[in-house]
Amino acid sequence: MCRWMGYFGEPVRPELLLYETEHSLIVQSRRSVQMVNAINGDGFGLGWYGIREEPGVYRNPDPAWSDRNLRVIAGQVESPLFLAHVRASTGTPSQQTNCHPFQHGEWIFVHNGFINEFHQIRRELLLAVDPDLFDNIEGTTDSEVLFHLALTFGLRDDPIGALEQMAGFVEHTCAAHGIGTPLQMTIGVSNGKGLWAARYASQMKANTLYVSAEPHTIREMYPDRERLSHLPDDTRIVVSEPLVDLPGVWHEMEAGSAVEISAGTFERRAFTPRVPAGAT
Repeated sequence: MCRWMGYFGEPVRPELLLYETEHSLIVQSRRSVQMVNAINGDGFGLGWYGIREEPGVYRNPDPAWSDRNLRVIAGQVESPLFLAHVRASTGTPSQQTNCHPFQHGEWIFVHNGFINEFHQIRRELLLAVDPDLFDNIEGTTDSEVLFHLALTFGLRDDPIGALEQMAGFVEHTCAAHGIGTPLQMTIGVSNGKGLWAARYASQMKANTLYVSAEPHTIREMYPDRERLSHLPDDTRIVVSEPLVDLPGVWHEMEAGSAVEISAGTFERRAFTPRVPAGAT
């Protein structure tokens, strides 16, 4: 499957987390330690927010470790909020339109996981997407369909609620077709003002997802770590796998949980899929 990370805080260069930690996302693209398939070489992407409302997005179907342009971009831009993703395909082609993050307006979206037997229900899921959003779907992945279902079910107004309805609709559709264990997912989504993440799986063990501890706690635990000593108080990082091996820095999110991160807000809550009203 895939690995991803999200950052919220004071503006930083993405390279600090993509390249300059001991188990950075680029390292994970070559050698993940918390997934069966250790290689995530089927493309990558970086979406970041700057001076405009809509994010900058750079995607490439080549392996992340071989792309010089990513290193240049990550070392030049500064961003207070970004999502990055390295891909391991679950069957769809390695092409730019299948790389994360997916974007619509100010929103970007990353996903690690799959819809079971996606090919059987792809048409039905696509038909549930708001017609005004349909032309924005460019690739063939289940992840992009999940994003557009979430937009359809109200992502702009209630991100976690929309993700819960999206998951509930997929499970409902799979059940109608006799498909077991429908959904595996960790998801990150942002509109440039907040970062939302969820960890969930249907009747199976959920893929890993971690969120960093409170910055003041990290500073107290590791006062001799120069880089950690300068963490601003509102900094939070969400990752598929820890970027550094330091006890207490990372808290594993529970399966069936979500988190909202924005200025002055850090809120954990249960993630409970539900079928949207009117779904058949």
